[in-house]
Amino acid sequence: MWILGRLRKIRKLYAIEKRIEKLPPEEKTRQRQQLAQPVLDDLKAWLEKNSTRVPRDSLTYKAIQYTLNQWELLIGYLADGRLNISNALAENAIRPFAVGRRNWLFADTPRGAKASATVYSLIETAKANGLEPFAYIHHVLQHIGGASTVEEIEALLPWNVTLSKLQEG
Repeated sequence: MWILGRLRKIRKLYAIEKRIEKLPPEEKTRQRQQLAQPVLDDLKAWLEKNSTRVPRDSLTYKAIQYTLNQWELLIGYLADGRLNISNALAENAIRPFAVGRRNWLFADTPRGAKASATVYSLIETAKANGLEPFAYIHHVLQHIGGASTVEEIEALLPWNVTLSKLQEG
């Protein structure tokens, strides 16, 4: 029964996310800090209190300790409205890669494998940022040769490229 109360808290966090999903990032950050922070504070207090009430060799204890040890990472989404509460989108994006990784064991060289992984990461990050991968890679290849500063290279990262930049060529 006590676990159901915690599940309700997690559902509440996702309900907050649903309610604010269309807001601009700055407003999402403000809303999360106002609405989700108290829910998370309560959850953390509950975890700390109950970590001593379960057997140390139980899976529940391990889950509680893992959550507490990762707490700063867990609540990181509160500070940036561009971040998601869950990494499910990222996991779904890499699933085809994970499923196909056995095929990649036959990459010719370590450099070839690293290059493949880099390109795959760029493509999936472009998709996650709402960019069409071919157009994005084409844009990067057109502009990377002229990039001579860190800022110019960072401007080519998927989260810094807009659809209008892709359409410009």
